[in-house]
Amino acid sequence: MTEPRIAHIGVAVPDMDSALAFYRDVLGLAPGPAERADGATIVSLPFGDTDVELLTPHEPDSPIARFIARRGAGIHHICYRVADLDRALDACRAAGYQLVDEVPRVGAGGHRIAFVHPKATGGILLELTE
Repeated sequence: MTEPRIAHIGVAVPDMDSALAFYRDVLGLAPGPAERADGATIVSLPFGDTDVELLTPHEPDSPIARFIARRGAGIHHICYRVADLDRALDACRAAGYQLVDEVPRVGAGGHRIAFVHPKATGGILLELTE
């Protein structure tokens, strides 16, 4: 079995162009193409084996819009890549962890994803993907 690893870190930003300027102009990174999922525009930036995903709302009632309204810009979630998403979710259920997604769904990039509620993980919203 492959060891879990960090797939990406999701960062909520109110303005994509302003946020991208730092990564492009200071760090010299080339952003990936913009995608839309869950009411947000998502742009990935490569950092070796891990990406930073910038997330900006394109719908006023999206999870990212609500996050920014409550907490402001900042880290929204950490995504862990696991070998078997269904097995990981079964283990979460067996251990009593609260899930946001009871069954996997399709996220950015067409990947199967599921979120674990921050009440179950010490206050951090976790995304699991294969």
